[in-house]
Amino acid sequence: MLTLLLGLTASALLLAGPTMIIQGLVGRRTVSRELAAQRISFPVEANLPTGLLHYAGTPVHTGVQARAFSELIAVHVAKATGGRTYSEIADQWMAGDRDDERLNGLRETAFMGQSLRGALLGAYQAWQITLLVTAMGGAFTVMGAAFLALAVHLR
Repeated sequence: MLTLLLGLTASALLLAGPTMIIQGLVGRRTVSRELAAQRISFPVEANLPTGLLHYAGTPVHTGVQARAFSELIAVHVAKATGGRTYSEIADQWMAGDRDDERLNGLRETAFMGQSLRGALLGAYQAWQITLLVTAMGGAFTVMGAAFLALAVHLR
């Protein structure tokens, strides 16, 4: 009975593991392709904060690069809005300054910047999930092989 259970578990893991690896790699390729299609590139060194200098002129093709670019956007939005968030600016705009063109422009800048950051951070999260799925697939494959070897040994 134990041999049968080990064999069934091994089969399930040996089926799930490679499937997860393939799906993780396909997902990673999809994220990369979608980021590349956006043609986002880091600006030259003169326009980058110190922590992002190694990305100067680099196109955004990975989740890690997407997260770094979202940090760049955060710096620019904070500079443009004086550190205020979209919510804070929108509250002021809705409280009665709706005719203030400068405030409306800041509201739009904050909204677009925070929206772009959210999209890039979503790409980063998807990138990380593909890594997790691929690693789990590898672990499942190794465990399946170990269970299969144990089942054969116990036979």
